[in-house]
Amino acid sequence: MGGVTLTVFELVTAMFAADNYNLREDWDKRKERIHEQDVLKGMDSTAFLTAVTLLSSYQRNQKDTTKPVTCKRKDVLKLTLEDYKRNADTTEDGLKKTARFLAREKIFDSRTLPYSTQLIPLSVICALLGNNFEIDTTRRKLAQWLWCGVFGELYGGANETRFGMDVPDFMAWIEEKDQPRTIRDSGFSPTRLLSMQSRLSAAYKGLMALLMQAGSNDFLSGDPIEITSYFDLAIDIHHIFPKAYCKSKYKRSLWNSSVNKAPLSSKTNRIIGGKAPSVYLNNIEKQSNIDSPRLDEILKTHKIAPDLLRSDAFEKFIRDRASNLLDLIETAMGKRISGRNSDEVIHEYGDTLK
Repeated sequence: MGGVTLTVFELVTAMFAADNYNLREDWDKRKERIHEQDVLKGMDSTAFLTAVTLLSSYQRNQKDTTKPVTCKRKDVLKLTLEDYKRNADTTEDGLKKTARFLAREKIFDSRTLPYSTQLIPLSVICALLGNNFEIDTTRRKLAQWLWCGVFGELYGGANETRFGMDVPDFMAWIEEKDQPRTIRDSGFSPTRLLSMQSRLSAAYKGLMALLMQAGSNDFLSGDPIEITSYFDLAIDIHHIFPKAYCKSKYKRSLWNSSVNKAPLSSKTNRIIGGKAPSVYLNNIEKQSNIDSPRLDEILKTHKIAPDLLRSDAFEKFIRDRASNLLDLIETAMGKRISGRNSDEVIHEYGDTLK
């Protein structure tokens, strides 16, 4: 009869136990500290061991460049107790810095984190940066690397090979060498905005974070969404042209896409209901005692053209906002998005994008 297959963590725990070291006990304490940050709750025991292995492997490579930087399953199983003891605290410190960095990028919890797998190379890079982590130029490079990984959708499968490239690539980039391969490999297609229809997509989560960076004030309260979220006023992603209004008039690929969605409070969404934008904007102005110019300002923080929304010009609104969202993604990736006037774009959007 076949036995139960042990996890990587259980196997390493058994190996360390031979040297009278209780890895389970050590991890339980670390987990409690690490998971105090909501955004780090996806960091489990195996991911932590993988990060420690990646850091240890990079250190060996710095002493002997013939040794590759690698953190595959077989490498984690070769992790020595000495390496673990030397690098576990450093990795944990890297995770704390990672949480600070992600908050700056408007990613606050594991639900809105595009890729939990990206925490592994990110935490090792943050650990290795030391005091350089506090330098603005470094953080801007880190942000570009993060967003290229997210919008290039490069962390969805088995990623250990990429992790092994990310760390040496990024550390070399800090020394003014070539851009990391993750940046060079990434690209974004204008029509991808339309197929991003749910929070299951990492790029969708990333876009919502970029919108929060851009301002994204709640239609009703005028508060920035991050403040509203902090006070737990039930923020979610809602349709701008309501589903009930669009269903019989327009293509689902347009109205259910990320282009027609924004982070809003549940209270705002109740006022929106299934009504045309021209109607619900008027209702918001009356109920909130807010004047039209102020509401227009709020709409602009979501990269929405007020005149197109107020006139219920759905198709023009979609094309205009798609162009604005592509500009946001382009800035975050530090790369030009090509193909805005391609045949595919004209077919999907009905015209070219700016």
